[in-house]
Amino acid sequence: MRAFTFGHVGQLDAAASRLLANLAEVTPVLRGVTQVAFVDIDDTVRATHGKHKQGVGFGYTGVEGLNALLATVTTPMSPPVILTTRLRGGSASSGRGAASFVETAMRAARRAGATGLVIMRADSAFFSRDVAAAVVDAGGYFSLTVKHTANIIGAITSIPEHAWVGIRYPNAVWDDTDGGWISEAEVAEMPFTAFRNHGKHGQITARLIVRRVRALNPAVSAAQGELFTGYRYHALFTNTPMPMIEAEACHRQHAVIEQVLADLKAGPLAHLPSGRFAANAAWLACAGIAFNLTRAAGALASPSHAKATTATLRTQLIQVPARLASSARRLTMHMPLHWPWATDWMQMLTGANAPPANA
Repeated sequence: MRAFTFGHVGQLDAAASRLLANLAEVTPVLRGVTQVAFVDIDDTVRATHGKHKQGVGFGYTGVEGLNALLATVTTPMSPPVILTTRLRGGSASSGRGAASFVETAMRAARRAGATGLVIMRADSAFFSRDVAAAVVDAGGYFSLTVKHTANIIGAITSIPEHAWVGIRYPNAVWDDTDGGWISEAEVAEMPFTAFRNHGKHGQITARLIVRRVRALNPAVSAAQGELFTGYRYHALFTNTPMPMIEAEACHRQHAVIEQVLADLKAGPLAHLPSGRFAANAAWLACAGIAFNLTRAAGALASPSHAKATTATLRTQLIQVPARLASSARRLTMHMPLHWPWATDWMQMLTGANAPPANA
């Protein structure tokens, strides 16, 4: 691990991008990527202790460690796979270098076959003019959670009451009279110009979509009632062509990247092993490669395994007790009897060893 340099890390990132593109061609790991693809970015701080760890610092979470930046791509028919990774110092803010990272992620998505609609989703830590411009320059659409600045709050308060539309939220009820959902969550949208401090040519005008949810106070008894209705507001800034309800629901699915982060933390990112920063960056890149290979194996095995976690795939398809026997210069693998995933394993093996498709 000590021999790794940043040049080696760049080579690993390029290899990971080529590998994902090849996997998308020969396995169903990214079904429907040519129609719609969602690129999600997020970061996490991994606790790394020791005075000999390069780049270790206290990040926004208050944890001493290193900052791992991650980009995934998913489709309506396939769970997420990792596009690219980047390791940063522990004291790095979420948005540092995010624009260049988005450019790299968008190129990787295009290389993996995302030739149709590509939407990049991120939380408010990545809400910046540079990030939005990088997505537009790459031919994609952005969907960013906004920070509640004075301009955003002013725009939200200017939305008229009749503009709010109920959405199908938990415990929603359909009203035949009004032809809509009676729900504690409502959505409205308005045109909005963001990043006004960047001058006339740096501003971006798009859609501000706001979801409001009733702020319930459990301390107030039902008999007393409420003096006025209070709401919690969640706003996003987007230029997607989707209808308002669909765009808002689509943005909430950005949480899918948290599943990938949790999967990595339960596996290779349980710790960063080296004292050298470049070696740990290479470790992160290799973790992304291993994650994608495992996802591809699951996609070949069965639809249920395509959605399974790495721990499940490792238990059911990889850590298989088997015995090799040699006879007449041939190797025979004896598998467990009454194995419940034998059919899935054989399907994975057949798909992995299938001849290449005709040119």
